[in-house]
Amino acid sequence: MENYKISELAKEFDITTRSIRFYEDEGLLQPERKGSMRIYNRKDKIRLKLILRGKRLGFSLAEIRELFELYDTQQGDVQLTEMLKIIDEKEAVLLRQLEDIKSMLEDLDTARERCEQALSTRKVS
Repeated sequence: MENYKISELAKEFDITTRSIRFYEDEGLLQPERKGSMRIYNRKDKIRLKLILRGKRLGFSLAEIRELFELYDTQQGDVQLTEMLKIIDEKEAVLLRQLEDIKSMLEDLDTARERCEQALSTRKVS
């Protein structure tokens, strides 16, 4: 069985040991304890990878926890359905943000053109 120290996982995933302890405090990781030392197994390592991936995709820790709980209780279909729901919600938010960004870029282009036009008419006078 593969075991890892907290420092090994922190180095591998380029995060702080404090972050890993935070995920543990949030109930997302459950390492074994030998005295005051934490011993992480392969499952913990995979979960840490999924936590970090989920965060990059915009999932909240509560959403990640819910997916882990569904997985742990062998509710695969429910987990996949919930995952699809979360993906659809994230996609809708990102598409709205993309439209807002496009609109803002158009507004900035218009403002730039007006400024350049105003400067060019002042130089001619």
